[in-house]
Amino acid sequence: MTNIDELKSTGLKATLPRLKILDVFQKGAQRHMTAEDVFRVLLEERSDIGLATVYRVLTQFEQAGILSRSHFESGKAVYELNEGQHHDHLVCLDCGRVEEFYDAEIEKRQHAVAAAKGFEIADHALSLYAHCTKADCPHRPRRP
Repeated sequence: MTNIDELKSTGLKATLPRLKILDVFQKGAQRHMTAEDVFRVLLEERSDIGLATVYRVLTQFEQAGILSRSHFESGKAVYELNEGQHHDHLVCLDCGRVEEFYDAEIEKRQHAVAAAKGFEIADHALSLYAHCTKADCPHRPRRP
């Protein structure tokens, strides 16, 4: 399915800003991006799409189910392609890198806890915040 078809299937017109922003998520090296991250990539590509348009398109993509939004420790909204499979996040407090993971036991335990408390989970987001313990982490910021 092409990007044009993908947008049309969600009821959105295939405008140039929408196509370029979708392309940023599909081809970019970074999977989790803020609106400012997307804007920065577009600037590097010499695109004339403004920051307000980026925010508007990200909101439209989220509402259409193309993107998922999370809020990590920075408090800023972070977007990623919604590929339909649930996963949780591990966020590095040193460099901000986000790793995705899925653990069936954690999922099972969350449902058991909710049931024991008289709840049925409709949706959830789990983000773990940690310091990297890798001595040679390539993502760790260099200290002067």
